[in-house]
Amino acid sequence: MSGLSVLVVGGGGREHAICLGLSKSDSVKDIHCAPGNAGTSELATNHNFTEVSDLVHLAFQLDVDLVVVGPEAPLCDGIADMLSKMDIPCFGPVASLARLEGSKLHAKRLMSDNNIPTARFHVLESTSDIDSALDDFSGNPWVVKRDVLAGGKGVVVTEDRNEAKLFIESSIKTDGKVMLEEFLPGEEASVLVVMDGSGFVCLPASQDHKREYDGDKGRNTGGMGAYAPAPVYSEIVENKAIERIIKPMHNALSKMKNPYRGVLYVGLMIDKNGDPYVVEFNVRFGDPECQITIPLISTDFGEMLLAAAEDNLSEIEVSFHAKHALTVVLAAENYPGPVEKGRLIDNLPKSTTSSWVNHAGTKIENGQLVSNGGRVLSCTAISDTLADAASEAYEIIREIQLSGSHYRKDIGYRAL
Repeated sequence: MSGLSVLVVGGGGREHAICLGLSKSDSVKDIHCAPGNAGTSELATNHNFTEVSDLVHLAFQLDVDLVVVGPEAPLCDGIADMLSKMDIPCFGPVASLARLEGSKLHAKRLMSDNNIPTARFHVLESTSDIDSALDDFSGNPWVVKRDVLAGGKGVVVTEDRNEAKLFIESSIKTDGKVMLEEFLPGEEASVLVVMDGSGFVCLPASQDHKREYDGDKGRNTGGMGAYAPAPVYSEIVENKAIERIIKPMHNALSKMKNPYRGVLYVGLMIDKNGDPYVVEFNVRFGDPECQITIPLISTDFGEMLLAAAEDNLSEIEVSFHAKHALTVVLAAENYPGPVEKGRLIDNLPKSTTSSWVNHAGTKIENGQLVSNGGRVLSCTAISDTLADAASEAYEIIREIQLSGSHYRKDIGYRAL
């Protein structure tokens, strides 16, 4: 297999990481990205399309061999279904299976049907007794989840009863219903599982840092950095996760009329006994988790993605580098709140074999690199030890100049 033409859908840090992985694949001839960003433009041909119908037409016009879908919204809108009708392989599930992320309640019911460990929950509607439900899960922070695609902003975890109740009431008003979950104590880890109808492959487990400031303080964000592999995901925990969660999920999803073809993001909470519980499923590579898991794959990345899109994953052997990777996000001023775009980015360090910059919210304007989002860049390094990877990543992030930007200084601290 060689000479693949690939279209990557999306324009963030995840898509730049995917393009970077594909650019190092012997199987890949050329890469297209829609809409892409300043970083993808150096690896791929960018196309300014975001609507699903336009993206499908673009894939047909370009006569690509594979479409890799980064974000969840196009999957929930049926891009994989449309591509399937045109016999274009798609790495990403059909809309009915993308509901695992599009509807948290649907995901909970699927977990319940397959005895997969997760938090207890209530579904609350306009006629529900909210106070009684809050009493059921008192003594810990309350976890409230909207049952819609909310761009990473549909969950509130709070010890303030009034805040929980107000979020429940407003969510019922906008969405018709909302989920109240039991709080799961423990340590988080993320496992990206590439799967198709024939089998599955678990990528090295990672740990994301969601809070804005050092020591996990401040507002919740889309992720301020991540590292892999995560020591909390020990061999014992991994065996439990595979037997109790990943195998049952693959068994259920591979039996569907259209099997799950893509990557299933499994967000885990690991309790004090080393027992894993599912916090959430996403139907895509995590961001910034994929920035540090893709570089750890030693198998040809393009070949692996195409195999999964064509139900041939069990026929290839996927292997990994025995290394550590870490990424630190450079965020715009006031992120995760509203940010000002168009600020000049200067002094970007050159890439090496062990460290590089992933572009997320960037674009070229009047020939200059400027910010175009909340999470602007992430600085990534890979090394024999996590400490060395952290040292290299921080060395390059300190060089970058972006007015008002901020980053955490303690990514990987739980392991280090």
